[in-house]
Amino acid sequence: MSWIKEFKAFAIKGNVIELSVAVVIGAAFSSIINSLVEDVITPLILAPATHAAGVADIDKLSWGAVKYGKSLAATIQFLLIAFVLFLAIKGINKLKIADEEPTDEKLSSTDKLLTEIRDQLKKQGKN
Repeated sequence: MSWIKEFKAFAIKGNVIELSVAVVIGAAFSSIINSLVEDVITPLILAPATHAAGVADIDKLSWGAVKYGKSLAATIQFLLIAFVLFLAIKGINKLKIADEEPTDEKLSSTDKLLTEIRDQLKKQGKN
């Protein structure tokens, strides 16, 4: 197989396409999170802290020669991104679980019997 055919097979695989879409969406999502941190979180929550520290911008926080403000801002941004992704994945997983719940017509005879046994055990436990 020539390297052109190999490359074509590689590039057309679903994983490569899904990964490229994820990168593009991630870049767009990053700008949303940057705006959230800079335009919402910083003025509402961090402004009082930076005002108390005598600094107008979190990026300018420093202790002597050590400028820790940018690291603090990047850490807050990372935590927000991780939290929002956690919520998004949790929501998607709930949708997947709801879609994957088997209905009675899809169950095999063994699964139906096991479901009946489970239901009977639940009833006995509640009485």
